[in-house]
Amino acid sequence: MRCPFCAHDNSQVKDSRPTEDNTSIRRRRQCEGCGARFTTFERVQLREITVVKSGGVDGQSRREHFDRSKIEQSVSLACRKRGIAQERLDQLVSGIQRQVETLGEPEVSAKQIGEMVMDGLRQLDSVAYIRFASVYRDFSEARDFEEFASAVQDAAKQ
Repeated sequence: MRCPFCAHDNSQVKDSRPTEDNTSIRRRRQCEGCGARFTTFERVQLREITVVKSGGVDGQSRREHFDRSKIEQSVSLACRKRGIAQERLDQLVSGIQRQVETLGEPEVSAKQIGEMVMDGLRQLDSVAYIRFASVYRDFSEARDFEEFASAVQDAAKQ
């Protein structure tokens, strides 16, 4: 493992344990070059998955490798300052990753992933759900927020 501080190629594992949700292994490492300590996470990857994104500048769809960190970043941003435990966010992201991997398809659309995130956030926190939806569904006016928020509120009453 390359050291993030000095880019030395070798490091020694000092401690290894499963994460709280048992979906990955947390390893504390020490660089053999500079002696700095850092943490890495090891996760199971069932298969290579390609995400198909629609309509670029020229209307063509783009393909890129599935990147869990993009989901983590989006969920984290939507849940910012909401007081939701990091463990719950990690469980949500791990659940979405498992859903994507168990679809059995080598390609999955970005839209499918977005809907999975929407479903997860709807169950987790209504404000985070609305925040994510505002970007994902490209709200352009305050009226879009009002309509979506009232729909969320109506669904919660039922």
